This record gives sequence, C-alpha cells and structure tokens, in this order.
Amino acid sequence: MYPQQATPPWAGPGSPPMAAEGPTAPPAEMLDKVPGYEWMGTGDVEQKYIPPPPYPVCNPETPQHPTMPQWSLPSISEDTARQALLKFSADHATYSSRPAREMSIQNLKAFTTYRYQLESFTESRSHEWKHEPYNGQAVDAFGFTPPPLPWDVMVDIPEMFAKNKKKLPVAHTASVKPCYRCMATGRLPCIGCVGTGQENCFVCGGQGSQFGGENKCNRCAGRGKVSCNKCSGFGQKTCDVCNGQAQLLHFIQLTIKWKNNLFEQIIAQQSGFPEDRFKKVSGQKLFTDQQYQVYPLMGFPDPQITEVSQKALQEHLTQFGRTSRIIQQRHTVEFIPLTQVNFQWKGKEQSYFVYGTEHKVYAPEYPGKNCLIM
Repeated sequence: MYPQQATPPWAGPGSPPMAAEGPTAPPAEMLDKVPGYEWMGTGDVEQKYIPPPPYPVCNPETPQHPTMPQWSLPSISEDTARQALLKFSADHATYSSRPAREMSIQNLKAFTTYRYQLESFTESRSHEWKHEPYNGQAVDAFGFTPPPLPWDVMVDIPEMFAKNKKKLPVAHTASVKPCYRCMATGRLPCIGCVGTGQENCFVCGGQGSQFGGENKCNRCAGRGKVSCNKCSGFGQKTCDVCNGQAQLLHFIQLTIKWKNNLFEQIIAQQSGFPEDRFKKVSGQKLFTDQQYQVYPLMGFPDPQITEVSQKALQEHLTQFGRTSRIIQQRHTVEFIPLTQVNFQWKGKEQSYFVYGTEHKVYAPEYPGKNCLIM
C-alpha cells in the first residue's frame, strides 16, 4: 500500500527509516467500505448532496387557498407630496427649494404596485471523508450497529429563515489508519535540503571561499555548506497531516446547510417609474402566510399575484426539491405606495414620483437643480 521507505544519508545506525514526500490525500483503497456509504471516495473529492426523502403528503383537509382579507389602499395628500419634495431638495446641497414651495399641484395619480415575496427555508445534506491526527481519542467504529444514513441523523433545526451550517461526524464510521502522508513515521523530509540538513552557503554560493578563492568564507568556515534554515539542520520536519502522531482517525463527516431562498417580484402598472428603486423602500403589508408548504394566492384583487405566486412556488420546488428539503415557506404581499405628482411652476408643467411608506422622491427633472437661490 505504501511506497518503499528510504533512510537519509545523514541518519546514523538504528535510525528509523525516513519516508519520502507522500500523497496529498489518502488512497481510495485505504478507506473502509462503510455500510450505506460504499460508493464514497476520498475526502478530497467534491461533496455530494444527498436527495432528501419524499415530501410528506399534505392533509387533504388542509385548505389549499387561504382566505384573502379585506383592505383599502392608502393614498397621499397634496401636502404630503409637497413636504416630500421639500425634503428631497433639502437633501441635495445645490438644489433650490423654490420649485417645491411655489409649485402649483395639478393632480395626483396613484398607481397600484405590489411586491410579492416567497421565502423557502431549505436544508441540504452532504458528506465526505475527513481525518484528524489520532491522539488516543475514542473510536466510534462500525460493528453490529450500522451507521445512520445522512437524512436519518437527527439534528435540531436552528432559527427559521436564517442561514446556518453544522458539521458533525456520522456515528459508527470511524477507524484508525496509518498516516498516508508520512507513511506512518510522523516525519517528512525537508524539501529545502532534501533531508540532508545542509544547504549551500548563501555568502559564498557553496564555493567555501570568497574573492576568487583567496579568502576562506567566514560564514561556512570554508565548507560551502551551512545548516538548513528551513529545518534547522535536522533534515526533517513534523508531518503536517498527523502532527507527528503517525496515525489518523478517519470518519465520515456530515455537513448540514440551512438557507433562506428568496423569490421577489414587483407587480406594477405602467408608470415610467424605474422598478429597481422599490428595493430601497418598504410597503404596507397586506397579506402573509407561513407553513410547511404555502399555496398559490387565489381571490386576490390583481390576478397577476396569483400567476406570480404559482410561478414562484413551482420555481422553488424545481430548484431545491432534488437536493434540499423545504422545511418552511412564507410568502407576503406588500402594497408599495407610488404616486405621480403633476405640477406647474413658472408656466411649465412637470412631474415627479413619491414612493414607499418613507415618501421618497424620484425627480430626475427637478427644475431647481444646481441653483443656489433658496
């Protein structure tokens, strides 16, 4: 299983053999065939995500479509629209407030705008071979009790809808093996001096003399060699895999990841307002539902909400259903206020938008730009 070990030239009689640089990963044939995990390779291969068990069948008595509440959509007043523009001008050092103070508001045009969000809190599981230096710790080896399969390992679910990760060894999969890196010697030859403990003197370049051979090198006393700086002349170093213990504890490690996956879409009327600005404002929450599996919204005033919710649920089931388990879902509908304010100032008709519950303003053509007149 291991390559032939060599004894370095500096080793004295009775010194243990010195292994050459070993492999960077344990050979596949070195690892045990654990029941239920026979197909696994070494720990250096990419983690494989295990498909979750089939989704439970929903109780047929569970209502498939939650009841929609009654609500009224708010609108802003002319005074609110003016105050929002005054604040907008005040937030810009070179903007004059005169247009906001003197404008004549002609009309307010409200647009129906919704934000639909679906959150799917998922759990995925993967496993791989891992190892650590063996220092005499307990070995949970497989025997009469087979190890649990990845989705049979019981783990407490952390905070809902929050990213998290946990790693733990799978029970009954551990075994102790000789270190593959140092061939169970606990040591590795120094790469700098190839195990000799000596390297060329950097002052004389290994010549032993300076200035054309006239003067003996003071640094190496004429030998041309000095003690290796990397290993302090020992010609070897402690194995960086087993920490000099010569043995490794191998086990299968299970990695569990929890992630909140978000689908978001704005449902808006044609208004000319850039939709990306809705990301920075909040709205009025009209509806929320959270359970193991939510259902498409039916009976909503805007039929697009039903279409978007159906699309989102199918997208998440397709995207995560094969590699993850959906633990909980939550979807919400917000009404985001959006009002176009048409006004007149100095005989010219213009407009701006007030949006979000924060009453932010979008006015790319504000007439008081770059003006110091207050």
